[in-house]
Amino acid sequence: MRLNAVILAAPAELAHVGFVCAAAILWSFGWWPVFGHPLLTGLWTVLVGGYPIFKEAFTHLLRRRMSMELSMTIALVAALAIGEVFTALVITAFVLGAEILERSTLARGRRAIGQLVDSLPDLVRLRRQGEWIDVPIGQLETGDVLMVRPGGRIPVDGTVLGGESFVDQATITGESVPVEKRAGSLVFAGTINQSGALEIRADRIGPDTTYGRIIDAVESAQLRRAPIQQIADRLAGYLVYAAAAAAVVTFLVTRDTRATISVIIVAGACGVASGTPLAILGAIGQAASAGAIIKGGVHLEALWSIDTVVLDKTGTLTLGEPQVRLVTPAAGASVAELLEAAAIAEARSEHPIGRAILKYTAAKRIAVPEPQRFSYVPGQGVTAICGVEEVRVGTADFVTRGRFPERSPAPDGMTTVFVTRGDRYLGAIAVADTPRPEARRAVAAMHALGLKTYMLTGDSPAATEGIAREVGVDDVEGGLLPEAKLARVVALLTTRKVAMIGDGVNDAPALVAATVGVAMGSGTDVARECADVVLIGNDLLKFVHVVRLARRTHAIILANFVGTLVVDGAGIALAAFGHISPMLAAAIHVTSEIAFILNSARLVAARNTSSRRTSGHVAARAKVSESA
Repeated sequence: MRLNAVILAAPAELAHVGFVCAAAILWSFGWWPVFGHPLLTGLWTVLVGGYPIFKEAFTHLLRRRMSMELSMTIALVAALAIGEVFTALVITAFVLGAEILERSTLARGRRAIGQLVDSLPDLVRLRRQGEWIDVPIGQLETGDVLMVRPGGRIPVDGTVLGGESFVDQATITGESVPVEKRAGSLVFAGTINQSGALEIRADRIGPDTTYGRIIDAVESAQLRRAPIQQIADRLAGYLVYAAAAAAVVTFLVTRDTRATISVIIVAGACGVASGTPLAILGAIGQAASAGAIIKGGVHLEALWSIDTVVLDKTGTLTLGEPQVRLVTPAAGASVAELLEAAAIAEARSEHPIGRAILKYTAAKRIAVPEPQRFSYVPGQGVTAICGVEEVRVGTADFVTRGRFPERSPAPDGMTTVFVTRGDRYLGAIAVADTPRPEARRAVAAMHALGLKTYMLTGDSPAATEGIAREVGVDDVEGGLLPEAKLARVVALLTTRKVAMIGDGVNDAPALVAATVGVAMGSGTDVARECADVVLIGNDLLKFVHVVRLARRTHAIILANFVGTLVVDGAGIALAAFGHISPMLAAAIHVTSEIAFILNSARLVAARNTSSRRTSGHVAARAKVSESA
């Protein structure tokens, strides 16, 4: 909506600039007004041409708020009062031109969001009553079956029912290599089907898709102001007051009206006031293009201050897909009995260890009855009722409750779960997870940024320490319940700025408590909702990229702050001593404002360049697929 307003306002502002420039040119060539006295004609011309400035100034005056528009209005009236009509016209043209550049640069940053939305197809091909028909995307419903041809963009999150193809998922996962899809594979909205037609069932549509959530998150993030934006606004206000006070002092001391006007004109706080939100907008957009959703400028600002990273293990540092490595039945129990009981308890669990046990049991072709009841205690284990027997799977304390001898048969680096059924202790199952391929590089990159790394997990210390050594974290602690993990994070917060990265329900309290909560995109809905940043592609290197991006944004904003103070301070001093004319003051004002806005726009430019590079890469691969 704001983008539309900018687009509609641009022609009107261009017309005002054209009018003022034409008037200034005619005036400079000696054009004499036909509407009466030259001063009245100049006043009329400036009022008509500078209407956008005066309208904004009047609005701020009603709100009792000092602004650059209000100070420029005072300066223009003063210039006309001493007969500087040509100077007033040129100043008006300068200021209007700077306003247009500012609006167009901000619009350029927001336009990418519109391009995200527009990239989805307007029409989708659906199967209705046995026939394929094209319908508007707005008529798509969950459960519909649609066809996506080669080269088409997939409009839904869904499951492939038929066909085989390779899909470019770079917009969602950041993967540079297309992924093979066949019946049963999951596909995501916004990705590109490359080589073959796919028949897809729509599981999630519109804003419920991963792509839709990216768009919503980025749009919402634009509306959440960071604290540094408020500082920028206050700094701009203080500069205007300082310029007004300096102008009063200049006039009282020198009685030089031209010098006084120059002092008012030279102070340009618009660059820092507009450049700060532009930098934040560009950074959030660039992060989204890389597959990391920052849910607002306040979280981007928090990111550039962190000095500590706390990581969960399962699903964060590891792939979250452990495999059964060792089955140790107790005396008098068989492997089949042990696996059957464990599978009964884990039948309704979505925990990675539970899935590993179910997968292993299915591979052994062991029949598993359905439990009547199921309950889960985070960080400890699961309980199920099968017939009249209670089945427990989990930690030694949770399962054995001191009734059976505790055993730890798993080698270093594995997690052991114990199993009981009724009054019998059946044995233990050891599973091991695999670190993410990029985990070691990501941790090393965090260290290069000066970040201290901790791994906190509910897994056993034996399983935890092996993974910690492999990925290279600074410190590690295992066997933590969610409450204990939260307590560790809160303790760190007393002296450090902490980013917590996790993916599970048990990570949610720590994610909320941390300076910045970061959720893996494949994690639970609870974790993603609680987090301030979501890594869509589950790639820890994207977190490193976001931290670097946040620090770069901070550096750009600080450069704008310092530059504004230096330029305005020097400009006001020189103008007060009569070394800067009103015309030169206007040129300094506009030039500095444009410089600081363009400095912030580098983040938007980097994002657009990255998007074009990605689009070109996708197009090139599509051509290769067609030729093949």
